[in-house]
Amino acid sequence: MIKITFPDGSIREYNEGVNGLQIAESISSRLAQDVLACGVNGETYDLGRPINEDANFVLYKWDDEEGKHAFWHTSAHLLAEALQELYPGIQFGIGPAIENGFYYDVDPGEAVIKESDLPAVEAKMLELAAKKEDVVRKSIAKTDALKMFGDRGETYKCELISELEDGHITTYTQGAFTDLCRGPHLMTTAPIKAIKLTTVAGAYWRGHEDRKMLTRIYGITFPKKKMLDEYLVLLEEAKKRDHRKIGKEMQLFMFSETVGKGLPMWLPKGTALRLRLQEFLRRIQTRYDYQEVITPPIGNKLLYVTSGHYAKYGKDAFQPIHTPEEGEEYFLKPMNCPHHCEIYKNFPRSYKDLPLRIAEFGTVCRYEQSGELHGLTRVRSFTQDDAHIFCRPEQVKDEFLRVMDIISIVFRSMDFQNFEAQISLRDKVNREKYIGSDDNWEKAEQAIIEACAEKGLPAKIEYGEAAFYGPKLDFMVKDAIGRRWQLGTIQVDYNLPERFELEYMGSDNQKHRPVMIHRAPFGSMERFVAVLIEHTAGKFPLWLTPEQVVILPISEKFNEYAEQVKMYLKIHEIRAIVDDRNEKIGRKIRDNEMKRIPYMLIVGEKEAENGEVSVRRQGEGDKGTMKFEEFAKILNEEVQNMINKW
Repeated sequence: MIKITFPDGSIREYNEGVNGLQIAESISSRLAQDVLACGVNGETYDLGRPINEDANFVLYKWDDEEGKHAFWHTSAHLLAEALQELYPGIQFGIGPAIENGFYYDVDPGEAVIKESDLPAVEAKMLELAAKKEDVVRKSIAKTDALKMFGDRGETYKCELISELEDGHITTYTQGAFTDLCRGPHLMTTAPIKAIKLTTVAGAYWRGHEDRKMLTRIYGITFPKKKMLDEYLVLLEEAKKRDHRKIGKEMQLFMFSETVGKGLPMWLPKGTALRLRLQEFLRRIQTRYDYQEVITPPIGNKLLYVTSGHYAKYGKDAFQPIHTPEEGEEYFLKPMNCPHHCEIYKNFPRSYKDLPLRIAEFGTVCRYEQSGELHGLTRVRSFTQDDAHIFCRPEQVKDEFLRVMDIISIVFRSMDFQNFEAQISLRDKVNREKYIGSDDNWEKAEQAIIEACAEKGLPAKIEYGEAAFYGPKLDFMVKDAIGRRWQLGTIQVDYNLPERFELEYMGSDNQKHRPVMIHRAPFGSMERFVAVLIEHTAGKFPLWLTPEQVVILPISEKFNEYAEQVKMYLKIHEIRAIVDDRNEKIGRKIRDNEMKRIPYMLIVGEKEAENGEVSVRRQGEGDKGTMKFEEFAKILNEEVQNMINKW
């Protein structure tokens, strides 16, 4: 018998070899109909996979990420099965579940798969799903796997198999399709009722530009057609909110192939918005005793060798800059933390000096594959609202809590009301990809868990998602249409202080090692602005928006009065412009609604005579007529009320 511990702490005994479905059935037949996968000691299992030891156990349904992951992973295999029937000789790369749906990278040989072909593939997938095919997991020896996939001419699968360890290889079979896969999957294709293949794109094999370009097909599936219909409505709304589209319409930022892929340039309005965000965070940081620094855009290669970043990421970074001096190499700065470690070392430090909080809006460069670039959310040059806190071990939790307070202020001010936290810890088994001692890791992980508990912040624990130098707490924000974005992050690091030999003199007159906390409430200015654009659909908070007021003269006779109003507003720190085009007022109103400017002030003969403005609020229509001095007072009070909340 083995002991199964449930999330509520209750324990039941079952025969060794029991599977998740049998456990669900022992609780409720109704529950067994709804579950899609299960968690066994932190690992997601297929419902049919035997459990052979005592385990912490949880059942996953559609509302759980793990449930969706199994559902969409099986859907990726269903896509491949359909493609195998429709395109004989097609070869398969990888087909994972992703945050919203799945994709499969395929090599169709001489065939070309276009978006117009997707409805036929969807129909074939539905036909196969209706057969309710069992999904069968099988362990297989490496030699047998190489022979099986080699005989089928699956060169991509054979390449993957050659890198795997014997004894850890599994396949999944449904119908006539067998795939190399670790799982987890559904037990059958029966739950897949609604299918939409969304796009066809190109993707280099394994993300390397020197490898063959494969065809990547994206899709999403649901257990009910109604869910798919609702998702498609949200998809249309997401297209309207696309930050690339709105950013162009509002003239916030641009890209130039001549300048280079993934290198955003901020236009005047976007720059003003970004600087306002930075000043907002500066004011908060001042309250929390941060000191701001500026570091160079490049660094000696030895700096990143010392930090460990070169060993981990050097091959994927921009290539070294070779100077005229023989053997001297520099890198474009990929991160700010090594520079801040050197700033810490610049002076002898005492325990009385700690915590030392160093902040920087530091621009960094990382070489992202061109196929991964996407607007402002994935770029090759970005600015982090970075800070590093150097503190004594007993100060870690308090400092962590203070950073959580800052992130809370940031989210509230942007009306990100729906967010969740994820504690990212080391992989339970594979420890080779991390640096530092087990003792330091355990202390760092415990500090994060305790801080979340103290704040009453529900946090999901994810094993294997930590940074290579330490565990972290990531904040996942849900935007106005329910999409999840990873924004703020806090990371505890016992390792860089060791690698840079950072020290402070303790109260015992002995040298001690500080702990380092990495912190970025925005994450990066680029990604944060992209998410904010899509969350607000470009209708930014009044205190933040690049232009707060547009003045619309009814005819050119009132342009001079419009300019007079604008100057008054500007003197009172209100951002205003005049639309003096020779257009009818109705056209001006429609055009400026599209520009998402919060207030429109219409001025004509009556307004000019009385020193008034006719006020329209974005999305609310006519708000009446008033003296422009009164309007300025009302607007400034509105802004001040917003700011006073945080």
